[in-house]
Amino acid sequence: MREDTAPGGAGARRPTFRHGLTAGLSVAGLVALCSAGAWVLVPRDAPAARTAAGVAPTPAATAGAATPAPTVVAGPAADAGEEAAGEGAADEEAAGEGAAGEDDVEAATGAAAAGAASPTAEGLPVPELVTCPAPTARVTSAAELSEALQDARPGDVVHLADGTYEGNFAATASGTADDPVWLCGGRGAVLDAGGPKEGYGFHLDGASHWRLVGFTVRNAQKGVVADGSTGSVLQDLLVERIGDEAIHLRSHSTRNSVLRNTVRDTGLRREKFGEGVYVGSAQSNWEKYGAGGPDRSDGNVVAWNDIARTTSESVDVKEGTTGGLLLENVFDGTGMVESDSWVDVKGNGWTVRGNTGRNTPDQGFQTHRILDGWGAGNTFDDNVLDVPDGAVAIYVHDPDVTGNVITCSNRDSGGHPVTSTVPCSGGSSRP
Repeated sequence: MREDTAPGGAGARRPTFRHGLTAGLSVAGLVALCSAGAWVLVPRDAPAARTAAGVAPTPAATAGAATPAPTVVAGPAADAGEEAAGEGAADEEAAGEGAAGEDDVEAATGAAAAGAASPTAEGLPVPELVTCPAPTARVTSAAELSEALQDARPGDVVHLADGTYEGNFAATASGTADDPVWLCGGRGAVLDAGGPKEGYGFHLDGASHWRLVGFTVRNAQKGVVADGSTGSVLQDLLVERIGDEAIHLRSHSTRNSVLRNTVRDTGLRREKFGEGVYVGSAQSNWEKYGAGGPDRSDGNVVAWNDIARTTSESVDVKEGTTGGLLLENVFDGTGMVESDSWVDVKGNGWTVRGNTGRNTPDQGFQTHRILDGWGAGNTFDDNVLDVPDGAVAIYVHDPDVTGNVITCSNRDSGGHPVTSTVPCSGGSSRP
């Protein structure tokens, strides 16, 4: 594994923090402060403007000029790797993990927080970037971080100094819609669980209205997991070298925003569990993580993320979830050995808009009807998808009963219409 280096140059050692003990030299490389004393995270290629739908409008086809329709190709009744009987438990097998050694099967209340997902006129949540306020506390060791998480109160702003924080970290206290709890740092602040079988890097365990911004989560079985969290924002994180999935929203986690994160190198423990972002739980795990019914991890936003080198899907949306937005992410399927597409949507009412995909092993986006009533009412709009010659860019399972919509605005990077298993309808649906 590559050695961490301080911002000052190659080979400069960062301190390592373990259970309150500091090894190595102290560093001055804290997050930069603005003149007003507040930290500012400089946007990395953030869109300059937003509308009520969370994205600046993209010019539609020239008035009077019809957008070419994509090629419609026949598809199988269901992808062999996604049959209802063959998915579920295999996605989330039992194995020791988590901050408290939980089983590795898939495990809310409150209004949407400022800067978190909130409804729009068209019923979609709005992604809004956040900026860390001035810190109310600074931590420099794993012990100090654990104490700050345990003592967290609404309005707290905890700053992570650069360095490596070894262990598994969890938050159980909640902020409020008006006063969320902030945990902020630069990429040089690294939460390191110790290896791809070593539990969660960071766990929002029933904790709502949090802002996790800017730092790195590395060497964990699961990177960042939100269970029963509402109105939280995960932004500008680097999540890498992960045993299973990088980011997981589950257990009725609602109205959360996963924004502008970088995900790399998942599936180091089990390749088939190596998703980039995972929303909800497979039906086989609803007993544990859905209170016996669907895991209603609804109304979540996954926007502006850069996801590459995942062994399974870039984004996997499970049956039981409704009304999410997958917006303007960049997917690279290089190394994707346990999936045949970047995105698989098995939930309902998701909008998949403005995303870019390259280097898929086969197809681009897929829907699957794992259970009756699911995998339905989703819209795929204005995406740029480069798939191999002869491959299907957008595959829709059971189109006659699911009502999924593929607009004619989906294209490849050359501007050509893409292939789909259903006819397209209309142009872009962006407001």
